[in-house]
Amino acid sequence: MANTAPIKWAQRSDSLYITIALPDVTDETIDLTDTELHFKGTSEGKPYEVNIKFFKPIDSKAEGSTYKVLPRSVQMHVMKTASTSASDKGGDKEEFWPRLLEDKHLEKNQVTIDWNRYVDEDEEDEAGGFDTSALEGGNMFGGMGGGGMGGMEGMGGMGGMGGMGGMGGMDIEALMKQMGSMEGGAGGMPDDDKDGADSDDEDDDEDLPDLE
Repeated sequence: MANTAPIKWAQRSDSLYITIALPDVTDETIDLTDTELHFKGTSEGKPYEVNIKFFKPIDSKAEGSTYKVLPRSVQMHVMKTASTSASDKGGDKEEFWPRLLEDKHLEKNQVTIDWNRYVDEDEEDEAGGFDTSALEGGNMFGGMGGGGMGGMEGMGGMGGMGGMGGMGGMDIEALMKQMGSMEGGAGGMPDDDKDGADSDDEDDDEDLPDLE
């Protein structure tokens, strides 16, 4: 049977900071809904679990709702749902919760205040929001949810390069014929040097005087 994991918590008007105080957690599964938190994991060779229902609904899919498994604990930053504005007709502005869990008895046995992050409601403006630097690089509840790297599909335009076909439309056969005719023309050219030599010899004979 799994042991019940200890929980620490603190709050601001818009969010909760929940710590499952277990070191070296492995094999963890964390399921956060808008009303409940379920956790299972192993710490120092022992199985632990958390099954709680929140005092009020939270926003499990909000961008700021995230968690991270750290060496000494599992820490979560959870966004509350948007509270009703006091300016709305019949509305009461309820920001700080009186407790974390719906079940008072379970809260006394399982949950303690995280005094390192605690502030009174009237001190929140001065104290500011939670320092969530420890959660950088953490996980969104419910996974990536956006399909991961789907934006890569725009690279499909590489297909084609068809403009190279036929070397620009050159007719290789015609080119070969043209080269062949040039070679033949070079072999059939008249021998100007030979004909010219014969003409010169005849002219020379006519110029010689008759011998007596």
